[in-house]
Amino acid sequence: MKEATLKKTCLILGGGGFIGSAIADRLLAEGWGVRVFDRPGVRPYRVFGPHEPLEWMEGNFQDRAALRVALGGVDAVVHLISTMLPRQSNDSPDEDVQSNVLGSLQLMQEMVAQGVQRIVFASSGGTVYGVPTHLPIREDHPTQPQVSYGICKLMIEKYLYLFSQLHGLQPVCLRIANPYGGRQRIDTAQGAVAVFLHRALHGETIEIWGDGSVVRDYLHVDDVASAISAALRYEGRHQVLNIGAGCGLSLNGLLDEIESLLGAKVDRRYLPGRKFDVPASVLDISLANAELGWAPRIGFAEGLRLTLAAQGR
Repeated sequence: MKEATLKKTCLILGGGGFIGSAIADRLLAEGWGVRVFDRPGVRPYRVFGPHEPLEWMEGNFQDRAALRVALGGVDAVVHLISTMLPRQSNDSPDEDVQSNVLGSLQLMQEMVAQGVQRIVFASSGGTVYGVPTHLPIREDHPTQPQVSYGICKLMIEKYLYLFSQLHGLQPVCLRIANPYGGRQRIDTAQGAVAVFLHRALHGETIEIWGDGSVVRDYLHVDDVASAISAALRYEGRHQVLNIGAGCGLSLNGLLDEIESLLGAKVDRRYLPGRKFDVPASVLDISLANAELGWAPRIGFAEGLRLTLAAQGR
């Protein structure tokens, strides 16, 4: 693995959210200065001590002037912002492109203007590939997304490549699997682990689309943060890397793990399957291991216990 000299200040776009907050905490612990940029109304997720150099900024990702201010004086960018959920994106693909692709293009242009070269982009290992022809999925697998969300992630990847060729940007696009862990939002019903665990704790029925055989690659958010940290230091030639657990778990298996942890059965309700749900998605993470020296450290049973503890149980 080749590494660059550690930079001083990192701008985290979407740093107030579930994944962003874990990254911010990780980078602060590593000695980075951190600037968080998030939408108006997103409040700091905890109190920061005087020894923690964190600046909090509010703004609209589509506001170029706000991006210009946010980029001032930073050495690197972590781009986590997405205004769409995968299941919503097919209903408004025009809005998906307008808010995410064009917003990201403005970001790249402002980075060029201010001489900020390094960017880590959170792409999607769960949506860009579509229905897999083989498992686990390598980075050279065909990309046939079933949702607009995945198409837009690919478009941003391609524009980052273009800007690397034209303007010297140094992007690393991490195709991240299905993250879970503390601070994951329950109200959006996005993220089966947190949603299922929350409903199980409250004795609520857990609804499953299909027969529960859908397999996903679940990765604890602390392992995502460590991958982002490694990508910020990376000086190799690869611009696209899979980040996942490298193994799959079905929805039924997920519920079995929750029952084992809680020592109680959960109420399951099976609904008709959805057309856009890929039957299985498991990522091959050998390239990230070779290039970044990264591998996940938190197994699913431990990660589930950590998630439970983060919910105050």
